[in-house]
Amino acid sequence: MIPVAILAGGLATRLRPLTQTIPKALVEVADAPFIVHQLRLLHREGIRDVILCLGYLGEMVRDRIGDGAEFGLKVAYSFDGEELRGTGGALKRALPLLGDSFFVLYGDSYLDIGYAAPLEAFRKSGLPALMTVYRNQGRWDTSNVLFDGAKVVRYDKRNPTPDMQYIDYGLGILSSEIIAGWPEETFDLAALYTRLAGEGQLAGFEASRRFYEIGTYQGLRETDAYLKGEA
Repeated sequence: MIPVAILAGGLATRLRPLTQTIPKALVEVADAPFIVHQLRLLHREGIRDVILCLGYLGEMVRDRIGDGAEFGLKVAYSFDGEELRGTGGALKRALPLLGDSFFVLYGDSYLDIGYAAPLEAFRKSGLPALMTVYRNQGRWDTSNVLFDGAKVVRYDKRNPTPDMQYIDYGLGILSSEIIAGWPEETFDLAALYTRLAGEGQLAGFEASRRFYEIGTYQGLRETDAYLKGEA
């Protein structure tokens, strides 16, 4: 199985004051830091190598997780440095740790999905990237993906259109060369996805279960209930 990069370097301003003294990855959810739930899920799905891309208060995450042996994983770290680099820039900085291709997962997402099937779809597609999508239809957040069953035809977070019934599920697969070739050092992954979709170079895989996230207090409550088996 290829490695997983977890993007966990943001400031988590929507969870203030909770995140004034701890990073979002260490927010308590269902009796454990959120990152612990993510790592347990990754191990369950056959992942063994994880790279944590960290920024704000990232040393606290490293101190808690260590080398990952507690979770049956090998965990390495990449830090943004003095300035936040955006989700794409964080991946570019971490490339020496990531190999030829890798999963990418947002640090506030809990995605109860099998990882083998999207990886197979990525390899069969022959394309440089894959986005998992969910038929959201405006339920959990604004739908922003036009998906034809095999490819993401259009992706636009800023200007969604009525024909977009899907949403970025939060799990992607990228070839390292597509990240290395981006001209800027600081950029968002969304910009890369938008360009690839426009060029017909972004494969898609439809997830069947809804996503959970802790980016907001409402999301935090829903995720806590789900992980406790109360949802």
